[in-house]
Amino acid sequence: MRLRNKPWAKDKLVEHSAYVIQNPTEHKGKWHDVFGNNHPIHIEVGTGKGKFVTGMAKANSEINYIGIELQISVIVGALDRILEDPLPNVKLLNVNAEDLLDIFDSGEVDRVYLNFSDPWPKNRHEKRRLTYESYLKLYESILVKNGEIHFKTDNQGLFEYSLTSFSQYQLLLKFVSLDLHNSTFEGNIMTEYEEKFANKGNRIYRAEAQFRN
Repeated sequence: MRLRNKPWAKDKLVEHSAYVIQNPTEHKGKWHDVFGNNHPIHIEVGTGKGKFVTGMAKANSEINYIGIELQISVIVGALDRILEDPLPNVKLLNVNAEDLLDIFDSGEVDRVYLNFSDPWPKNRHEKRRLTYESYLKLYESILVKNGEIHFKTDNQGLFEYSLTSFSQYQLLLKFVSLDLHNSTFEGNIMTEYEEKFANKGNRIYRAEAQFRN
């Protein structure tokens, strides 16, 4: 889907630097100072318009959340959501997931969320999938010992691929659901895509994978 250009969006992100952190590499190893507390830090890679990350922040005031989104025209929607209902425990980063090591120190993040990531279905694009081995290595480097990835998608092919990728990386699969909305799982916060796909009757897949380090 082609994104509509929003030439004003970049200036708006800078204007609201209290929520959209500028020059995030300067805060590596000091993210607890940014939030002003020592609460656990959870990040969502590919936060979209922020429905999930803001919903989680509202439901869990004792956890700090950082939404990461590369597309400026998309992350500005997440900013709008925060401005409508300000929360002290959520920040946004307009960065590429490939730069996580430049932004977070070893063991600085407690959990990684991957929600409805681009499936990149063609084999030649495998390395772009956010559950590919090289990305798992990035997450492992910034997560606490025995840190977890929580993953949701409506794409069966990506889900099967990701379960295999997790297993080959020797992650422990703590939870797997092949039909999340018809399961006993409690406390699910939906993303924009999840709500859209679920309303169409699409099955939602979810997994929790833990590093064994």
